[in-house]
Amino acid sequence: MVRTIAKDHDHKRAQILGAAARLFAEEGYDRASMTRIAQACGISKANIYHYYDGKEALLFDVLDSYLSRLSARICGMDLRALAPRERLQQILTEVLLAYEGADHEHKVQLNAMSALPDGQQEQLRAYQRDMVHCLMGVIRDAAPERMQKDRQTLRSVTMSVFGMLNWHYMWNPGADIPARKDYARIVTALTLDGVAGL
Repeated sequence: MVRTIAKDHDHKRAQILGAAARLFAEEGYDRASMTRIAQACGISKANIYHYYDGKEALLFDVLDSYLSRLSARICGMDLRALAPRERLQQILTEVLLAYEGADHEHKVQLNAMSALPDGQQEQLRAYQRDMVHCLMGVIRDAAPERMQKDRQTLRSVTMSVFGMLNWHYMWNPGADIPARKDYARIVTALTLDGVAGL
């Protein structure tokens, strides 16, 4: 007989993913156990296995859910009506807003992705590459005279921009929306005009 899906399945799954992300981030993937995750969710260990067949499957779903949502949000933006400079500032703002509340997932991405099999890591890195290519295209369009000729410089600039966004995320996790928007403006100016543009 096929097991029916409970009415609260999606809510329970989201609860498990949230608890797992927090424990993986705070305790480390290796030390966080399925028992501890079940306790954090207020469910039995047996119940958690209705959703995931093990910790590795849970880790993959934490990262796949996070990165697929982030990639869809960033790469799904319709920026065509904006001028090139405004496009850059808008996509940077969106990245910073998307990072809000994702501290645990971000830390797990940095520290635990390597625990997954190569095929799953490649699937997750594909989301990351999509976001890099989206931002790369926006930067290229904002500074076409230089960036269209030199792909290596374009890649270096793109990764440096992500570095600045991640710095802000790591050091200002409690920043409010106006602060995030202002930092997106600063990174846009630094990227296109250098320090003199500030």
